[in-house]
Amino acid sequence: MAKERVLILGAAGKDFHVFNMIYRQNSDVEVVAFTATQIMGIAGRKYPPVLSGELYPNGIDILDEKDLVSIIREKKIDTCVFAYSDVRHEEVMNLASLANANGADFKLHSMDKTMLKTDKPVISITAVRTGVGKSQTSRYVTDILKKEGLKVVALRHPMPYGDLSKQVSQRFAEYADLDKHECTIEEREEYEPYIDQGFVIYAGVDYEKILRQAETEADVIIWDGGNNDTPFVKPDLHITLADPHRPGHELMYHPGETNFRSASVIIINKVDSASEENIKTVYDNAVKVNPEAVILKTNSIVTVEDVEAVKGKKVLVIEDGPTITHGSMAFGAGMVAAERLGLEVVDPKPALVGTIKAAFDKYTQLDMALPALGYSAEQIQEMNEVIENVDCDVVLSATPIDITRVLKVNKPIVRVKYASEEVEGTPLADMVKKVVGK
Repeated sequence: MAKERVLILGAAGKDFHVFNMIYRQNSDVEVVAFTATQIMGIAGRKYPPVLSGELYPNGIDILDEKDLVSIIREKKIDTCVFAYSDVRHEEVMNLASLANANGADFKLHSMDKTMLKTDKPVISITAVRTGVGKSQTSRYVTDILKKEGLKVVALRHPMPYGDLSKQVSQRFAEYADLDKHECTIEEREEYEPYIDQGFVIYAGVDYEKILRQAETEADVIIWDGGNNDTPFVKPDLHITLADPHRPGHELMYHPGETNFRSASVIIINKVDSASEENIKTVYDNAVKVNPEAVILKTNSIVTVEDVEAVKGKKVLVIEDGPTITHGSMAFGAGMVAAERLGLEVVDPKPALVGTIKAAFDKYTQLDMALPALGYSAEQIQEMNEVIENVDCDVVLSATPIDITRVLKVNKPIVRVKYASEEVEGTPLADMVKKVVGK
């Protein structure tokens, strides 16, 4: 019998993990290619032999998803496997219809088939959308564990935007490791806060290898599930964040709804800045589709590092990149801080250049806030150029990192920080300690 010819639709994350888990050693199937979307600079490369394994000694092509119809037809694809996240259900089914119309089946693999197992206690922290507040919740949970005297190791959802052959398994324990692995701004936004806390965080491409390395130094493993993907490691406690600023999205996006339905704990975050009506919508949806979950409510406490430095000034607001790009938000903590302080926010659009301008063209919700983009040295230079050309007094930076480690501009930068505060529900610490005790 001819081998089933598979095309994996991805965005340099879950797609690679699905291949490693299900297809790398499956001789009955030929993975013809990956496709790429969402992230610039991925298409046109290869999944290298060091990762693709002995069945694929020449590696596997990564193609552009925009060419999906021609790929299916020309490469005689039997099955398209969808494996990326933060996508409207309508978009997923549009792709399914496109695949079916051109002779290919369409498949979504379940969580159970794509989760690794470990004897270590695992707490997974996921979300229904990008930009809900998952990272600040991860910091909150790790603080609980730290107070218990436990060695925490975090595994971060993959962001392998560089040379994949060098990113099989990455360990970050100090700031120098960020430079060593040539991290993008988005990667730094996720890794640096753990280093700030004194923890080790792993990332990369081969999560079987990553998990086994993490086991050697961890009392507890945190799965920090970026881009609202499902956990790659089977959790003992599965926490999912939902956003009352985007009510209903918890039932409208893939795989966020999967997280929402499978969570043991649902946290409705940002209740201090959302309407009661929106909070109730998310709460009622949680009760309806996941009645066994514990539901908590948390504030997202926004603070400005140096209020005096921004008072009465014209500010350029920089937000966490994914939150206001494919997360579809028009604002984040930076705009919240600026509004509360009554600051004049300067429009960055007249100063946009290159790929930064292209991002505004692609993500039409972008307006007064500048996303922290930095997927390449060239794009970081474009960020510098944009910031220097904006007519402002101060930059208000609401990324989770000290962005001055990456950007070198002619304006003062003041950080905005945000942290979780529980306001209603069973204390999260009680559930965390129960899992660790087991």
